[in-house]
Amino acid sequence: MGMPLPLLKLPPLDLIRGFVAVGRRMSITLAAQDLCLTQSAVSRQVHALEEQVGTPLLLRGYRSIRFTPAGERLFRSADGAVQQLQDVLGELRADDTPQPVTLSATIGVTGLWLLPRLSRFQQQHPGVDLRVSANNQLADLRHDGIDLAIRYTTSAAVPPGSSWLFGESVAPVAHPQVAAALAAAGGERPALLELDDTGHPWLRWTGWRDWLDALGRPAKRGAGVLHFNQYDQVIQAALDGQGLALGRMGLIQPLLAAGRLQLLAPPRQMSEAEHAYWLVCASERPRAEVTRVAEWIVAEARLAAPA
Repeated sequence: MGMPLPLLKLPPLDLIRGFVAVGRRMSITLAAQDLCLTQSAVSRQVHALEEQVGTPLLLRGYRSIRFTPAGERLFRSADGAVQQLQDVLGELRADDTPQPVTLSATIGVTGLWLLPRLSRFQQQHPGVDLRVSANNQLADLRHDGIDLAIRYTTSAAVPPGSSWLFGESVAPVAHPQVAAALAAAGGERPALLELDDTGHPWLRWTGWRDWLDALGRPAKRGAGVLHFNQYDQVIQAALDGQGLALGRMGLIQPLLAAGRLQLLAPPRQMSEAEHAYWLVCASERPRAEVTRVAEWIVAEARLAAPA
């Protein structure tokens, strides 16, 4: 084992930070976005660090990068050290000034469940700066600076200390006029509004194939299928009277209560062991304002639960 490097000869923190950002994302493009720098600037930082260390740290391929053995060893150590700095500096800064609370959720959950409730949060907690990050990509809470996340996962996969919000149940829904036309004798089947989400196999049970028989409408030619890549788009199309959607009860209950959508069949409930919506906290000792947001979300989920 070699002698420790003198403090004077340590690489500048900017170079270490750039390398850690690339390693966390395994992408120079995404690391540059995280650091608010250009891709070339981040690439120069990594090259400069490699020159100071005297060995390659990354193997660069076509649209891909990976660690060299030396790079992987350095990243494991540097990532932990930088994370400790982030934690301590965040705590010191939080002692002096209130920090915003960042909440991550999918685009569908944000648009259908969270946004309609935010006015109540602002009325109840006017002093809390809440920032919502709507993204379907799975975020690393600590590394991405996220305090809370609403996640759709199983009880076995959810991190310890997470709060169960509501389960998953699904039923066909439509605009009341579309539902009336469907019930009319000899009415042609409206278009089916389908969510394309092949990356999540557990969502296949929400597809239309199994529901057509339950509606007494076996698969046949009709107005066809309209495909969407975001769930809130599916529901908006149903609200616009464009066809039948598979409604996720936990997300669309206010639309049903207001009569804007109508159930076409009883909901199917997933078991407790299957996927549900959970609130995940990044820290075991969250700041006071993070706790207030978490308690508010849990309370809203309880209010929305069916009697």
